Amino acid sequence: MSETALILEDIVVAFGALKAVNNVSIRINKGERRAIIGPNGAGKTTLFNAVTGLYPPTSGQIVFDDKNITRLSAFRRSRLGISQTFQITNLFPTLTVHQNMLLALYGNSAHKFSILGRKRMTGAEASMVEEALAISGLSGRVATAVQELSYGEQRQLELAMALVTQPKILLLDEPAAGLSPAERRVLTSIIADLPRDLTMVMIEHDMDLVLQLVDWVTCLNNGEMLAEGAPAEISENEYVRDVYLGRARE
Repeated sequence: MSETALILEDIVVAFGALKAVNNVSIRINKGERRAIIGPNGAGKTTLFNAVTGLYPPTSGQIVFDDKNITRLSAFRRSRLGISQTFQITNLFPTLTVHQNMLLALYGNSAHKFSILGRKRMTGAEASMVEEALAISGLSGRVATAVQELSYGEQRQLELAMALVTQPKILLLDEPAAGLSPAERRVLTSIIADLPRDLTMVMIEHDMDLVLQLVDWVTCLNNGEMLAEGAPAEISENEYVRDVYLGRARE
């Protein structure tokens, strides 16, 4: 079996005449931590949406865990082990942390339409919820309504909801967006401590955070591949610095 987790081959995502992603090819190994960077409008989130199935590619091929998923629905991709967090929190504010976790846990199962009728979780399900909350630093907030959480804690909950499905690959779309410096430090520590066998791909504008957390960086510009390399290599890449990092530090 291949040690490659995700293969994108010549991916194009077009909206009419606009190619938001244009002939992008990426290979991500199992257990790798990859960052997708680039200026606003570079096509980063559109590329994520092509992987999850929200915007199926106009052309090209996506292979995940040795399966061609190019034409699979978003739901079927999720059941195969692809999980995503979003730029904007996508939670149920009047429900508790625990109830939100249940919705995430059963969302991919045959029980998704009968959550309220279920009497109790199985022991295995309870363990999955407890583990995801512990990893995300929310073990003590189980009974708290989401609207009472700080924004940083809401981002942690969104991460916990992605982890409870026990994904094979986790896509994080700007996980630190809108966080205070203290909240960023908490989230950075949580992400750094995620199991190393979990493949992770993240979009993030905070380059200091990216350089701490990933093994490899892909830079997009205008929907196309600009550069790939190790974090230190990318931070010194002349073309990347021109379009994204800037030269203020020189």
